[in-house]
Amino acid sequence: MKLRLFTFISASLITGQLALAQPTSTTDSTNINSGVTSTAVPISARPNTAIIPQLNRGFMRAHTNYVEIAKKGDIDVLFMGDSITDWWRNPGRPGTNGSIAMGGKAVFEKYFGSWKVANFGIAGDTTQGVIWRLRNGEGEGYKPKAIMLMIGTNNNGRNSPPEIAIGVANVVFELRKDFPEAKILLLSIFPRSSPASKMRADIEQINKIIATLHDNEHVFFMDIGPRFLAADGTIPLEIMSDGLHPTNKGYEIWAEAVKDKLASFMQ
Repeated sequence: MKLRLFTFISASLITGQLALAQPTSTTDSTNINSGVTSTAVPISARPNTAIIPQLNRGFMRAHTNYVEIAKKGDIDVLFMGDSITDWWRNPGRPGTNGSIAMGGKAVFEKYFGSWKVANFGIAGDTTQGVIWRLRNGEGEGYKPKAIMLMIGTNNNGRNSPPEIAIGVANVVFELRKDFPEAKILLLSIFPRSSPASKMRADIEQINKIIATLHDNEHVFFMDIGPRFLAADGTIPLEIMSDGLHPTNKGYEIWAEAVKDKLASFMQ
């Protein structure tokens, strides 16, 4: 049986740039990069820590729990990410204009409560942390039909936008390797901070690069960031109480945006 191969980075270093390739599928292990278009992004000579598997020691307990869940199987949908994903299970606390700050639990129950979902989000995690987790037990023992991934915001300040984008690509590669039959909903990194901030600009750059991973077959990129913004580009406090983590109203926007796509993946 011929294996379908997933290509996410063309390994070429040309004049100090790395070519980040669009994902593609092929039935032949030869000529793996044929037909791949590339977007050149600048890199530095330093090691890219966003792709070096490493887990914060403080996350080990959560990881151990997730490995036990993975071993039990019976998972149709995998949520993978950091605190923004993790807090789909958080009841939260009273916020602005009747919102529930950092609380997605009620919204999760409303939209996804009847599904077999494993939430493997860990608050504070990074691309390298997710890669480590997948390689150490969270990527085996079950066969999800759908995966929703958002990761990389915690790499900001530690890595450059191109480095983070390559880190996200490596996470996607790991997921494709572990779950070749699953469909991956790759979300853009959500906006944060003020419209004119460097962080906002960096996130936009990362999202532009990782959007090229969309192949409409195994990986489906979706940018729902603009739905969280006011007309002037600011983030309303009732949507993200701290400019980063969704309130229940933010989670409602998120759920409405992805529910049909995830449901289609499970058919």
